[in-house]
Amino acid sequence: MIRDQLVDVVRATLVRLGIDPVPDTIELTRPANREHGDWSTNVALATAKAAGRNPRELATELADALNAELPPHVAAVEIAGPGFVNFKLHDTWLHDVLHEVVAAGQAFGSHDFGDAVHVNVEFVSANPNKPLHGGHARGAIYGDAVARLLDKCGFKVTRECYLNDRGVQMVNYAASLAAAKAGGPIPEEGYHGDYIAEWAAEMPDGLDDDEVFEWGYARGLRSHQETLISIDVIHDVFFSERSLVANGSIDTTLAELDKLGKTFEADGALWLRSTDYGDDKDRVLRKSDGDYTYLTPDIAYHADKFSRAPKLINVWGADHHGYMLRMKAAMAALGHEPDDLEIVITQLIKIMRGEEEMRMSGRAGEFVTIDQMVDEVGADAVRFTFLMQSMDTKQTIDLKLLAEQSMDNPVFYVQMANARIHQLVKNAAAAGFERGALGDADLSLLQTERELDVLRSLSEFSDVVALACAERAPHKVVTWLRSLAASFHGFYHDCYVVGDGISPELTTARLWLCEAARVGLAAGLDLVGVSAPEQMGPRE
Repeated sequence: MIRDQLVDVVRATLVRLGIDPVPDTIELTRPANREHGDWSTNVALATAKAAGRNPRELATELADALNAELPPHVAAVEIAGPGFVNFKLHDTWLHDVLHEVVAAGQAFGSHDFGDAVHVNVEFVSANPNKPLHGGHARGAIYGDAVARLLDKCGFKVTRECYLNDRGVQMVNYAASLAAAKAGGPIPEEGYHGDYIAEWAAEMPDGLDDDEVFEWGYARGLRSHQETLISIDVIHDVFFSERSLVANGSIDTTLAELDKLGKTFEADGALWLRSTDYGDDKDRVLRKSDGDYTYLTPDIAYHADKFSRAPKLINVWGADHHGYMLRMKAAMAALGHEPDDLEIVITQLIKIMRGEEEMRMSGRAGEFVTIDQMVDEVGADAVRFTFLMQSMDTKQTIDLKLLAEQSMDNPVFYVQMANARIHQLVKNAAAAGFERGALGDADLSLLQTERELDVLRSLSEFSDVVALACAERAPHKVVTWLRSLAASFHGFYHDCYVVGDGISPELTTARLWLCEAARVGLAAGLDLVGVSAPEQMGPRE
């Protein structure tokens, strides 16, 4: 890539100028204002003090040396401000980008900085006592997209779902099923909603309480798994909370904390010394009646995950914000580095249908399920839309807009760019044109701003992937996809591929530009789990 080439040239020039020390890392960034050039480095500012030089003078000396023997693709090297060195490039560097994109194919945007480090990404982790709803969708889709980014960047990833399959909520759910089956009233603390009646009708007659619990558990889990598959979310592991009790993991973890001196007894209860690790108060692990608190099996679960992977990422809902610090404290008490447990909190969503806000109440059974959303707008629209914003912002989803097959619909807008590429290729073939070999194409004919804008967007993808992975920010990929689609739509409207006045050579070059854009769209859409259809039409 051009950045690596420029970094190597800058480093070699600093050595030639006798600058000592030359920094191990030379930053090269894209200026916000393109009038300042295509790439910029602050190396003179970063190096001047250690080298005993004035930054502006050092930048001038560096620019003069580079201008005396311009590197490939470089038109001019200029200095700006207190010592920035800016590179203005010939369009040929973008033609090289086209070659790189096509050569990479499906691997376009890949990195290897993950070094196969094993990362466990836990997401969804809902009680299997009701269908997954829109509130679950955000964490499910985000967690899957983060896992895809980690895969793309060379990490080894395990996708895991923690099943909260014990406790009072599951007991109340089973009692609700039993009551509905018997035709009686739902218990006061029970669950309502059409799904309770529907699932109870499926349940065999004559089950005792334990059997109702197990049947209801299996039915809820099956519902979750089928829903997740419908939005292309596939977990490698479904981990049962009950297994922690059955295999003694909780007692083993408590014994380890006691051995490390991280627990104490007071008022008949067992406490964790979590204030030693930044928590605002110590936390109860085992109550005076002998029951575990909600925290205790979670600590055992995280200890188990750390035995399987050195890096954990949890995706939790907004109601878990206050839980972050105590879990990090517990892991620190067990000897783990705080940064090895990342916790991402997804903010609340509001689901609209035009002007109407859809009510959300899990216990009352009033919510929009993921299945309903998929039926109404399609899995692609659901996934793309939930990834359009950062997880630390509240989000409003308009199902009416997402159901529209129009350019106002963000996912339709991006997918239409891909469909237009395929239509252009078909049109060219119908007119007797084939792309031929890329090596035979004269890419120097790609000179208009519309053409170059497509290539500039493609040149940014690798950086976007790396940043989105590092920041756990898949919305940056969605933003890039929308930008690339906008660039391609501009090209589509202003640049004919086949027609009067378009030479065969220009047709060939533009067909290869289309192919590079197709590769980019496919790579970006795959990262966010959205399809790249060859044509757009009414959704089935």
